[in-house]
Amino acid sequence: MTKISIADGKAVWATAVTKLPKIEKMDSPLSFVDGHVLVPTAGYVGDAGTYQGHVLMLNAGTGAIEHVWNSLCSDRLELLDPATCPQVQSAIWGRAGIVIDPATGNILFATGNGPYDGKTAWSDALIMLDPTMTKMLGNWTTTNNAELRQRDLDMGSTSPVLLGDGYIAQGGKDGTIRLLTMDIIKGTEPHQGGELQVVPVPNNAQLLSASATAKINNTTYLFAAQGGRGGGGTTAWTFGADHKLQEAWKNTMGGNTPFYAGGLLFTYNAQAGGVQVVDATTGTAVATLASGSGHWNSVIVADNRIALPEGAILGFGGGGRGGRGRGGAPGADAPAAPPAPPAPATAPAGIVNIWRLP
Repeated sequence: MTKISIADGKAVWATAVTKLPKIEKMDSPLSFVDGHVLVPTAGYVGDAGTYQGHVLMLNAGTGAIEHVWNSLCSDRLELLDPATCPQVQSAIWGRAGIVIDPATGNILFATGNGPYDGKTAWSDALIMLDPTMTKMLGNWTTTNNAELRQRDLDMGSTSPVLLGDGYIAQGGKDGTIRLLTMDIIKGTEPHQGGELQVVPVPNNAQLLSASATAKINNTTYLFAAQGGRGGGGTTAWTFGADHKLQEAWKNTMGGNTPFYAGGLLFTYNAQAGGVQVVDATTGTAVATLASGSGHWNSVIVADNRIALPEGAILGFGGGGRGGRGRGGAPGADAPAAPPAPPAPATAPAGIVNIWRLP
């Protein structure tokens, strides 16, 4: 991890966040909170090799590692040599990265496939740590945790979503979103099941994108979109006084991570190309902005402009078979690393599209 000066582009500091960079990497974005950088780690496509998903807290001023939480061998609060932990995998790879509760500063995230024992192994689980990352404050997993691993249905394919009033929405590759509360997950004792509600994601497909929330006319909305695996679609739910997710609308417009701004919902169809714009409360189509295809690219809207990067590395663009592979049966050794694909004849083009809102 390197901090770069915006003024001159020079490195301010550089800190190693893994002891095995050929196997461990970062899938999720960084988070910055209270003078600290939070760094989640995962493995490469196919969950190959020996790695353990972990989160580091770095001092943003110096780059020093202040705390580490390991999802496997979690009793060891240090940057592990992966070979010294007998368990492997448990990637932290949700598209939204680490989630910070604005009311408490607590840190929430979800983990992927791997061993689970509710003691020092926390795969396919929702985790809540205190703001210093030194104490576990909450945890939760499904009653079928072992099945999720066996069928490669990572809960950690998406990050938790805070709905307000202590409620949490947690999706996953099993095609559902589960409604939880802070009370359900609180404490260090392992918690399984007891979710308040389960709703299907668009087309019951694997949820590989981040969800979005918005407060519109005093009503909380949750938006989820998915394109590619299992068929595409976008769904909106309202979350009201009854503390239930009620479907508001849905469509078959596949897309990556939705983005809400100014009463509109924006999604990017990475397979076919194009930014889809709909009314956030009704789902009525407003416009489609032409663009090329991509992979996990997402739209952002800021300063009255819409920005979208397009393009993908070889093998991942336009509906390719990108994504994380099967983690293997419980207790099985990690699969061997696959051979590296041949280098493309020419580097794939990368484009950033920018549109101005009317």
